Amino acid sequence: MRAVVLEQWGGPEVLVEREVARPEPGLNEVLVRVHAAGVNPVDFKTRASGALIEWGEVPAVGWDVSGTVEAVGPGVGMFRPGDEVYGMPLFPRQAGAYAEYVVAPARHLAPKPANL
Repeated sequence: MRAVVLEQWGGPEVLVEREVARPEPGLNEVLVRVHAAGVNPVDFKTRASGALIEWGEVPAVGWDVSGTVEAVGPGVGMFRPGDEVYGMPLFPRQAGAYAEYVVAPARHLAPKPANL
């Protein structure tokens, strides 16, 4: 899948598109096909210095996400494939929302209102 990642700290020019493995939902997790990802002050301040968050192995970026549930892992009862959701998963760890798909704990997401 396509994802936007960081290879170094800096301005928006350090964001690069890469092919990465599509995540799979685990226990109590949901796989979301991303329709929209937010860009907020914490995003650009983190990109500039890396000082505000905990980085994982992959320098993926983005937290705020909205999309459609593609799959659910074991233990998820509140969502089904096709449900529209939004949330800010994993903060302060990276969620990798600047991608085609993101995995998030089900409890970090909410049903998207029909009028939104």
